[in-house]
Amino acid sequence: MVHLKINNVPVEVKEGTTVLEAARVAGINIPTLCYLKDINEIGACRICVVEVKGARSLVAACVYPVNEGMEVFTNTEKVRKSRKTTLELLLSNHKRECLSCVRSTNCELQKLSNEYGCDENRFKGERTVCEPDESTSYLVRDNEKCILCRRCVAVCRKVQEVGVIAPVRRGFSTHIGSAFEESLAEANCVACGQCVAVCPVGALHEREEIDNVRAAINDPEKVVVVAAAPAVRAAIGEEFGYPIGTNTEGKMFTAMRMLGFDKVFDVNFGADLTIMEEANELLERVKEHDTLPMFTSCSPGWIRFIEYYYPELIPNLSTCKSPMQMFGATVKTYWAQKEGIDPKNIYVVGVMPCTAKKFEKTRDHENASGYPDIDAVLTTRELAKMIKNSGILFGDLPDGTFDNPLGEFTGAGVIFGATGGVMEAALRTAAEKLTGKPLDKVDFKEVRGVKGIKEAEYDLNGTKVKVAVASGLTNAKELCEKIKKGECDYTFVEVMCCPGGCVNGGGQPIQSAYTRRQVDLRAKRAKALYDEDKKAEIRKSHENPAILQLYKDFFGAPGSHRAHEILHTSYVNRKK
Repeated sequence: MVHLKINNVPVEVKEGTTVLEAARVAGINIPTLCYLKDINEIGACRICVVEVKGARSLVAACVYPVNEGMEVFTNTEKVRKSRKTTLELLLSNHKRECLSCVRSTNCELQKLSNEYGCDENRFKGERTVCEPDESTSYLVRDNEKCILCRRCVAVCRKVQEVGVIAPVRRGFSTHIGSAFEESLAEANCVACGQCVAVCPVGALHEREEIDNVRAAINDPEKVVVVAAAPAVRAAIGEEFGYPIGTNTEGKMFTAMRMLGFDKVFDVNFGADLTIMEEANELLERVKEHDTLPMFTSCSPGWIRFIEYYYPELIPNLSTCKSPMQMFGATVKTYWAQKEGIDPKNIYVVGVMPCTAKKFEKTRDHENASGYPDIDAVLTTRELAKMIKNSGILFGDLPDGTFDNPLGEFTGAGVIFGATGGVMEAALRTAAEKLTGKPLDKVDFKEVRGVKGIKEAEYDLNGTKVKVAVASGLTNAKELCEKIKKGECDYTFVEVMCCPGGCVNGGGQPIQSAYTRRQVDLRAKRAKALYDEDKKAEIRKSHENPAILQLYKDFFGAPGSHRAHEILHTSYVNRKK
């Protein structure tokens, strides 16, 4: 242990601790812009500078280790002046359109500039000018707002193992870009949006579809259907001041109706439907000794990753569409037929914790009715924005509910939003199909938790099923390499592109680096989903009465010819 003083407060911390972390122990917050705990600790922005007694100059607290007897001062006139000057220099080359920026009031640069009383015009001069990159269907990058903190670079390289962006050129010409100045559409970007989630300013944001959705709602010829993914209910409350991990599902349903949607369903229904098809496919592969392990196919960022980087493993992917796409396909076939509505007049909106879903809806073979399964995708943030600018007081709303039958869901459906959730939901169904008897317990806790890779083995009526769960593409890459080399004998593998699963998706409410340092967003949001599962009356997908009726009336049985035509898809080799 090391003993030191920070602002004359005695502190005891482990050797190797940085001044930044030691200050947190002392109850003192040192501001940062580039820092992301365990991901981007490079001392680049110089906002976290402090005075250390005996040191010749100010030091960056995020990378400076403590030592015995050290005396640190975090709030001297010299420190405050340095931070203010640094902020004003950043503002001198920043596209200052704060009132119209997507990150207004939730921008770390804006917050610090306000706290330090910065003059945005103090340093006038040349400013970097460039066109925003709007080449993709899911993301916009505006380098005129970029402060070169490199958080996006770090998360893309270290957490997602993709590394399609990096600092380009030097000096005043430095900017974040892709190799050979390719656009994001030309790069091997997987569309996960984790770069958006960590950006401290408005340099990265999703490609909004709010105007398209409002136009559909205002079109008298359109029947506009909306449904939210499991993870949305565990996070949207954060946009309205609720504590992290609060499930505001009921208020969300009410708000959706007030926005003018004709039907409010739930993608959890699609999750239960996915389990019916996916569990059946897994059992068929085991029975027929077909390609194993079978990979889950719910996460479009993971699908793009495997298409770009491991196309030889495409045969291992389940052919099941994602819950969102299954839901949309069912709305425009079964429900359209049931209600006597021409599918061309149905407009389906998915509310997702994910930016990659905006790409997924444009994929080939995602149009079972002859029209796109999904017409628009709103992120959790976009839905919150719609609610806010419609004058709806979210916190004052009564709890509403979903419409039937495509809103009914089980506990198995809701846990899809957390890493391990798809695996657990599938095991609940596959186990009963294999054993032919009800489970003594439906909780498969071995596959839960935020650990990057989890493994388990189950004996199901003599059939040994070895499973693995990974979240974050660095962990996915590790599993892919082991599978390629024949170093493991898994039966079933779940991969979620985003660390912790959809609860930590690129479309979820953005939390500051400070909050991310203090709180495990993944664990708190996932808990909300597991709590809902625990109290659900029905916790197995194959016991969902609406799903059973759907098969009886329309699909016949899981894996039927009609089910394959509507609920399954294919993949492409994107390797360059």
